[in-house]
Amino acid sequence: MPRRNDKPAVAVVGATGLVGRELLSILATHRLGRGEIRLFASERSAGVTLSIGSRKLQVKRLTTEGFRGVDVAFFCAGAHVSRQHARLAAEHGAVVIDSSSAFRMTQDVPLVVPEANADVLAGWEPPGIIANPNCSTIIAAVAVTPLHRAAGIQRMVISTYQAASGAGAAVLEELKQQARDFAAGRSYTTRRIGRQYLFNLFSHDSPIGAAGYNEEEQKMDRELRKIWDNPTVRITATCVRVPVLRAHCESINLTFDEKLDEDDARAILSAAPGVRVIDDRTANRFPEPIDAMGRDDILVGRIRADSSQPPGKGLSLFVAGDQLRKGAALNAAQIAERVVGEVAKTGA
Repeated sequence: MPRRNDKPAVAVVGATGLVGRELLSILATHRLGRGEIRLFASERSAGVTLSIGSRKLQVKRLTTEGFRGVDVAFFCAGAHVSRQHARLAAEHGAVVIDSSSAFRMTQDVPLVVPEANADVLAGWEPPGIIANPNCSTIIAAVAVTPLHRAAGIQRMVISTYQAASGAGAAVLEELKQQARDFAAGRSYTTRRIGRQYLFNLFSHDSPIGAAGYNEEEQKMDRELRKIWDNPTVRITATCVRVPVLRAHCESINLTFDEKLDEDDARAILSAAPGVRVIDDRTANRFPEPIDAMGRDDILVGRIRADSSQPPGKGLSLFVAGDQLRKGAALNAAQIAERVVGEVAKTGA
């Protein structure tokens, strides 16, 4: 596995969703998309035709038998679908890259952001499941892991500004509809989100636990600890929905074990893979979601010393990243590329 290293057979589960469609756009120009591609979705989406470059492929209803002969299976549907089918796909011989929350904290399942912890894949043997982290976790990990390597992050405070597309196609469409409602002077359509979204902010729409943290905030805490293999780092997050169509932003405050000044941090980030520094104080140009849309890189700026901490021990950053692209589909494709490459080198 894979059986055809030059042209692996690929399956995409949840192909008609936002992440699935983004993945197809990546596969259209990626070597993973050169071979057979099978598209799966729910029964109501079966029969839909989707384009991958010049190819037009029909979406089929998801069945376990559909994974026979598949080398790489991307799961871009919900956790319930992954729990039902991901291990069965692996049993058929596939490397499963799961973008849901189903297996992220499972002990024997790697949780991977290639720029942060690709080394965990070196000893991993297919077939099996590799988990794609939460989109907000991926964006943060790409932005701050280079600083963590340099000075050791002791504490991290994150505030997110999350776009509508992170909640799915229906919520994204409802935000657009509310803009049309406003322009027409109508009452806002609130069937999906249950409130006015346009011109508004609200706490992330995920269940809140007994300690007062919602699921998104808890995911960032747990997942970053696992990615860094560091149970002692202290992380707290506040996650908020903002009326932006696509691309999340995050305000990140860091406390370091070792001293790291802002000039050194800027130099480290400028050389980091997957990062683009936008930090022009004179022109007041910093990361914005509109600039992050469709980009592979995470944009990092507002790099400055935290004046409330001892000199060199704290920094603040502002980052923006396309959560459908690097925050989901691209990260999954990069994981698969690394696994296929390692198998090709070892001849497994």
